[in-house]
Amino acid sequence: MKNITVIGSGTMGNGIAHTFAQYGFEVALVDINADALAKALQTITNNLDRQLKKGSIDEIAKTNTLSRIKTYTDLKEGAASADLVIEAATENREIKLNLFKQLSEICSYDVILASNTSSISITEIAAATKNPGNVIGMHFMNPVPVMKLVEVIRGYSTSDSVTQTIMQLAQKLDKDPVEVNDYPGFVANRILMPMINEAIYTLYEGVAGVQEIDTVMKLGMAHPMGPLQLADFIGLDVCLAILKVLYDGFGNQKYAPCPLLVNMVTAGHRGIKTGSGFYKYTAGSKELVVANKFTKSPLNQ
Repeated sequence: MKNITVIGSGTMGNGIAHTFAQYGFEVALVDINADALAKALQTITNNLDRQLKKGSIDEIAKTNTLSRIKTYTDLKEGAASADLVIEAATENREIKLNLFKQLSEICSYDVILASNTSSISITEIAAATKNPGNVIGMHFMNPVPVMKLVEVIRGYSTSDSVTQTIMQLAQKLDKDPVEVNDYPGFVANRILMPMINEAIYTLYEGVAGVQEIDTVMKLGMAHPMGPLQLADFIGLDVCLAILKVLYDGFGNQKYAPCPLLVNMVTAGHRGIKTGSGFYKYTAGSKELVVANKFTKSPLNQ
C-alpha cells in the first residue's frame, strides 16, 4: 500500500494527509474547493514548522513530506491510483453515502474505502458500495499528527483481512489502533458526547459558569481540557451532529442535545472555527480569551 487518497481538506483531512505523507506515503488530497486546498497546504506547512522548531523533524523531512502531497479538485483524478481512500468530508450522512457510491464506481474493486466519520454507520456507508467487505472506519483524533488513537470500526460486512490491514497500517503511522464494532458513536463519541452534553446542561440549568465547569473537570478529573472548551475545539456543529446520530440510533432521551447547544449552533457559534463558542478566541488563534455571554445560565438572564 503506497498511494493514499484523502477526501476533504479541513482540520481532519489535512491532518491525515500530513501524517501519511510524513511516514512516506504518496498522498492525493481532494477537495472541491481550490482555496480550501491552498489553506490546507499552508496549515500542513505551519504544523511541520512547529515540529521542526521542537526538533521532532528536520528540514529534509519537512521538504519530503510536502513533496509527497498532491492536491486535486476532481474526485476521479484524485482517487484514480489509490490503494486506500480515506473520506474526511463533512459529518453529513447523505454527503458520505454519495461519496462512497462514487468511489465504488471510480476505484478498482479491491481498493479499501475508509471513513473518518465520528459516528455515522460504517455498515450503512458500506451498503452504498459494490464491495462492502472493503469498507471500514478509521476514526483519527484531532490533532491527527499528535494524537495516538485510531478507532478502527468494523461494519457488519467488513472482512477480517481488511480489518487486519488497517490495524497494521495505523501502527506504521506510529498510532495505537483499537478495533471496535459499528454502533452509533462507536466507543469514543458514545462516551464523550454525553459528557459534553451534560456539561452544557449543567451550564444551561445554572449550576455553574463555563470556566467553573471546565475547572472542576480539569482539576478534579485530571482532564487536560474542560468539556466546554473541548466542545469548542471539536466544533459545536459537529457535537450536535453526533448527538443527533446517537439519539436517532438509540432512541434514548439521554442523548437528546441540550437546547443551548442547538441555539448556539443555529446562531452561528460553532467554536474555534467561527471564533466564538463557549469561549471567544482571537483571530487566527486557538488561545482562549474569555468566556462569551453564555458564561452564566441563559435561564437566569
